[in-house]
Amino acid sequence: MTVSESRDTGVAAVPPGKPETVLSPAHRALSIGIVSVIVLIAFEATAVGTAMPVAARELDGVSLYAFAFSGYFTTSLFGMVLSGQWSDRRGPLAPLAWGIGSFAAGLLVSGTAQAMWLFILGRAVQGFGGGLVIVALYVVVGRAYPERLRPAIMAAFAAGWIVPSIVGPLASGAVTEHLGWRWVFVGIPVLVVVPLALALPRIRERASGPVTPGGPASFDRRRIRLALAISLGAGLLQYAAQDLRWISVVPGAVGAALLVPAVLGLLPRGTYRAARGLPSVVLLRGVAAGSFIAAESFVPLMLVTQRGLSPTLAGFSLAAGGLTWAGGSWLQSRARVEPYRERLMALGMVLVAAAIAAAPSVLVDAVPAWTVAVAWAFGCFGMGLVISSTSVLLLKLSAPEEAGTNSAALQISDGLSNVLLLAAGGAAFAALGGGTVTHTATEAAGSRPGAFAAVFLPMAGVALVGAWVATRLRTAER
Repeated sequence: MTVSESRDTGVAAVPPGKPETVLSPAHRALSIGIVSVIVLIAFEATAVGTAMPVAARELDGVSLYAFAFSGYFTTSLFGMVLSGQWSDRRGPLAPLAWGIGSFAAGLLVSGTAQAMWLFILGRAVQGFGGGLVIVALYVVVGRAYPERLRPAIMAAFAAGWIVPSIVGPLASGAVTEHLGWRWVFVGIPVLVVVPLALALPRIRERASGPVTPGGPASFDRRRIRLALAISLGAGLLQYAAQDLRWISVVPGAVGAALLVPAVLGLLPRGTYRAARGLPSVVLLRGVAAGSFIAAESFVPLMLVTQRGLSPTLAGFSLAAGGLTWAGGSWLQSRARVEPYRERLMALGMVLVAAAIAAAPSVLVDAVPAWTVAVAWAFGCFGMGLVISSTSVLLLKLSAPEEAGTNSAALQISDGLSNVLLLAAGGAAFAALGGGTVTHTATEAAGSRPGAFAAVFLPMAGVALVGAWVATRLRTAER
């Protein structure tokens, strides 16, 4: 580590002959703390995803199934912009602490809900907290780790999903079947204590305060207004997509009018046309995350309703993905593959597209249900290559004082794409009768294979577009 890097990170240089890692004494406590936060998020995602089909059915809300996911992403958009502003001006400590608190509060609201709308409200509160947390964590990485260690800490983030991906679906499925789905939600907030105890003190030491002392302390009100507009616009579009009546054109038009200028103001110029460099990095993150999450959200529901699997088995079909996602992220962190990063990202998007396209094959009874697990393992490997690499490239292309704003743009692209593609998938699902599916495919109303195919196949096409965007990441200088 150079003298300038030592000054920037606030730690002493490592003695000669001892290669620095994310677990070196200077970084160990912070690395364990922030990876613990990722483990919390991972447990939530895997456990809640497994319990969601049962929760939606018991609350008579299968027709609103997509809202349970998009409600999270809609409010997270505002949280991301707020966290970027907050972190750049006052440091990432406060948004991280408030974000974890909101995340836990949202889980409690959903876990105690007696109606689907209240369940979705809890997911919205949770999403706001998640938006605060994820951007703050990126700012911590940008401030506390030298550039050559950032791929490794991003790989550690991915590794934090391994145990939750394996244990989460099994534990959530068992709890859902024997105690009830509510315990999946109200039990997770207990895990908040560990990340708070480990991460916050170290962040206070290493990454607190504004990046530029004496710089602007107040928030950019224009960006905050745009953040509100993008959240409200995304929510209206999601509502319009789920309501198939002609009157829904009105909220849809209002949502688009709010969303389009807000997106243009918050994302790097040229993002929508895949301009080379940072704009394409931001765009690729959205294309990859949106297509994959929109498809993955319907996998457990498809396996439960069309193939009669239990919630435990349906959730466990995605478990291997945690291992392969971490494997892809580990591969991108190797120094020897750095010259081939863009090619690996293009390959990753091809794998994602293939996995999504293969998933609905289980709608044919002759195809084994475990086909989804195999396909998803390959898709998650591709996501590991792409998602961690976009994070590394973003920090590499960002000045220190812009790390929060650009990290927020990356996460906005991620979250907004999730909302819009979930809205599109949810609309197609509802239009083809998906809202009438039941818990077993033996019931007449339970068989709606066309509704599921209408979700997966278009998402595979979107992922293929991402393979092209990956060819636009290298700037002329590089």
